[in-house]
Amino acid sequence: MHRRLIVPSALAATLLLAIPASAAGPAVGAPGIGDAYYPAAGNGGYDVSHYDLRLKYQPETDLLEGTATILATTTQALSRFNLDFGLDVQEVRVDGRKAAFTKEGDQELVVTPAAPLAKGKAVTVVVRYAGKPSELKIGGWTAWHRTPDGGVAAQEPDSAVWWFPSNDHPLDKATYDVSVSVPDGSQAISNGVLVSQSSKLGWTRYNWRSDKPQATYLATLAVGRFDITTDTTENGLPVLNAYSKDLGDNAGAARASLERTGEVADWLTGLFGPYPYNALGGYVPNVTSGYALETQTRPFYSPRQFANGSNVSVVVHELAHQWYGNSVSVKGWKDIWVNEGFARYSQWLWSEKEGEGTTQELADWVYAQHPADAPFWTVKPGDPGPEKQFDIAVYDRGALALQALRNEIGDEDFFAILKGWPAKFAHGNASVGDFVRYAEKVSGKPLAELFDTWLYQPSKPAAPAAAEARIARGKGEGKSRGRGGVVEPKSWQKIAATNSVHDHGEHGKHGDHAH
Repeated sequence: MHRRLIVPSALAATLLLAIPASAAGPAVGAPGIGDAYYPAAGNGGYDVSHYDLRLKYQPETDLLEGTATILATTTQALSRFNLDFGLDVQEVRVDGRKAAFTKEGDQELVVTPAAPLAKGKAVTVVVRYAGKPSELKIGGWTAWHRTPDGGVAAQEPDSAVWWFPSNDHPLDKATYDVSVSVPDGSQAISNGVLVSQSSKLGWTRYNWRSDKPQATYLATLAVGRFDITTDTTENGLPVLNAYSKDLGDNAGAARASLERTGEVADWLTGLFGPYPYNALGGYVPNVTSGYALETQTRPFYSPRQFANGSNVSVVVHELAHQWYGNSVSVKGWKDIWVNEGFARYSQWLWSEKEGEGTTQELADWVYAQHPADAPFWTVKPGDPGPEKQFDIAVYDRGALALQALRNEIGDEDFFAILKGWPAKFAHGNASVGDFVRYAEKVSGKPLAELFDTWLYQPSKPAAPAAAEARIARGKGEGKSRGRGGVVEPKSWQKIAATNSVHDHGEHGKHGDHAH
């Protein structure tokens, strides 16, 4: 799910100002980290290592009270710095001393420490705040789901602004401790391992820990009434799944899908190498949206993902992101193909494993379904632009690019790349260009032209290019034939279900799919 952040004109102008590296003395930290698509995202001048979030949430009123303790290191001498946050702030302290603060625009919290901060200094920032996340709108839009029994934070490319102050960009990952107090009878779900819970005077506190680097948009919070199941995978990983008690007719299909999480994760480990985290699971809150999201270790699934029955394919998609997107995150949001093309291709690989259509048959089907003049081909998965960042072409054309790569270099090198990439860039960031160079190194072949054809040209690869990549060869016989007589693979409807559900509720006007 995506919504472009609105950058106030004054802020946009500020973002264009460069601070010379040689400038003497402390300077103002940049109000953006430098993302080409979202200039206001993230901030400059520091790097966060850990977030400690101590929260109290009242489901009846949607009141969230919090104290965020942020451990960071300055990357330049700072006279002031920004955090991304939208709720009302009561107090900010930097290294124990009260700091001046003000709000600029919808989401910039500008902090001026009592004394300037030297470059390379370890800094502790404490922010006390309170507010109702559902009342916060940025550009008329909210990432907070208000549910009948609580609230949920799960969105891409941003949701942190609605519930904790942060350096809100994938370039600045950190570890997390999330401690949430809720009324007895409610549960609080977050990322990582539930290390403890305790009850006192009608409130229960849940303490969650994420001990590996995590991007801010992958942090999640869900408060409500859940049925919780626990298990262990064959590889010994703890699995915790949570289901809203009010999923209605979708309850059975949701469980039939998520309860295969351990099986899917073990299968993906064979493709991508060791699972990068120490916890696993998923949750299905009672929300009206239709999308799913790869929130780290514990993906978010809308109930409508299961409206047509069980769908393990969406579980494959979100768990594949734990390697492609979560452990190896984008350098900039324009690199979204490195997340979504691979998660979609994982669904194709699952289809092949299940005997419901090979990756080649799925590639042939996708290629044949979109005529040359279709808008699908004008989207460039390698740099789609902020308004097309989550367009279906990033997923399906993105997966086509991987099939073309597989056909060009052969299975041995292709699967070595799938496993080697998450190891090389584990818990870091990488770009589309990094992947092209890595694929060339492993295969020993020049691949720039292939990737240019399938990721960057705003047109359908013509017959010669498609033939060279061995795409759209199949004609086949069958009842479900599309353009060119290509047979629809059996798995296609389940795969397409992850991108064909549209949200007409509070988050309307956006196509919902598996992110």
